[in-house]
Amino acid sequence: MATTPTRLIHPVILSGGSGTRLWPVSRRAYPKQLLPLAGPKTLLQETALRVHDPAAFAPPVLLCNDDHRFIIAEQLREVGIEPAAIALEPVARNTAPAIAAAALMIAARDPEAILLVLPSDHVIRDVRAFREAVDKAAAAAREGRLTTFGIVPERPETGFGYIRRGTPHATLGGVHAIAEFVEKPDLARATAFLASGEYAWNSGMFVFPVTPLLEELERLQPELVACCRRAVEGAATDLTFTRLDSASFAACPSISIDHALMEHTARAAVVTAGIGWNDVGSWTALWEIGEHDEKGNVASGDVVLVDVENCYVRADKRLVTAIGVRDLVIVETADAILVAPRDRAQEVKDVVARLERSRRSETEHNARVFRPWGHYEGVAEGDRFQVKRISVKPGGKLSLQMHHHRAEHWIVVAGTARITNGDQEMLLGENQSTYIPIGASHRLENPGRTELILIEVQSGSYLGEDDIVRFEDIYGRQGSTR
Repeated sequence: MATTPTRLIHPVILSGGSGTRLWPVSRRAYPKQLLPLAGPKTLLQETALRVHDPAAFAPPVLLCNDDHRFIIAEQLREVGIEPAAIALEPVARNTAPAIAAAALMIAARDPEAILLVLPSDHVIRDVRAFREAVDKAAAAAREGRLTTFGIVPERPETGFGYIRRGTPHATLGGVHAIAEFVEKPDLARATAFLASGEYAWNSGMFVFPVTPLLEELERLQPELVACCRRAVEGAATDLTFTRLDSASFAACPSISIDHALMEHTARAAVVTAGIGWNDVGSWTALWEIGEHDEKGNVASGDVVLVDVENCYVRADKRLVTAIGVRDLVIVETADAILVAPRDRAQEVKDVVARLERSRRSETEHNARVFRPWGHYEGVAEGDRFQVKRISVKPGGKLSLQMHHHRAEHWIVVAGTARITNGDQEMLLGENQSTYIPIGASHRLENPGRTELILIEVQSGSYLGEDDIVRFEDIYGRQGSTR
């Protein structure tokens, strides 16, 4: 049943990206929107907090893939945001199906809703200017306009698409019809665009009135809307998540909202905004928005620089030092190091492609692997053994499971562990330990109010994460993950 319409704007946050342009920090299992790249909070958290105002915005609807659902839910909980829904995309189908599915979900509650569609991985420095731009776009949306944000260009950028402004709105200042969308130009065209004053960067952010949006999508992309409608109608509730029907969503064409809608509708409009926007599309982008020292360097972590200029240096785990270098990107993580000229940082995608061809795990997971109950990371490994540090959050519980090929020793470092080991159940505190034989059913749980930390020593003929037989799991997971 539809609820009473309100004047609140409904944020739709898109978090389906796999994010390899910021490798080695960003990986498929933990992409850039889930990382604190531009401050103490993650890009996703900053996006959600930007529209966390009950007087102006409804609770957000998020679209994400299945693998990231627990991380996203936890990050929202950390900043005190209760979403209206976290909808799970069973496969990646670009932005148009994701937006259509969210629109159908929201229209069922409020057919007069105004949607604010936001990627989860952008930086916006001027929040006041952002809110002013949203107000302008919402006013246009209430007149039936399908509005996007054009960013005032700061340089002749070849990595962005552009929007050419058309006729100004008769009464709404700062709102224009869209004359043309332009794909990423070469440097000469980008320079001409900047000189003309008619062009803005295409931000990928939108404000849509939900009913006109669905009407135009149905006219232009009837198959897409039909598939999304079936996906929403066939959606299932999975814990606190909305799981879109897999077969229906997979049948959607994979297409962006620009190509599906904005380039073809007569209702398109643009609000040009100077909001301190950056899509954080490369390590160079982080150098541009970072806090520079007197020699133009941006440093993060344990970094010592001697006679270094205009470099981006990030140390996640170890001390990183540099001497006498210029214009470099240097990024250190627990399991990989990237060094590149700053003007070639975009080419990290070529490194990732090569690693993928070699089936290297460094493209998929960070050294720290996140699970709904907490996380684990490797400490040491060798022939027939490996050591892991396991952290279980309060109330977290691993699945009841067993292994065919490995035994495990657990040593509690901090907190209290409730352990099932075969027919026994025990509570262990700091400096206590237990042994899990091969084939024994076992489970680890944190019944306390503080983080549980333990060291796990595995030994056996095969130590892969797929050697898990799961019997029970409170998170409803399938497969061979803990």
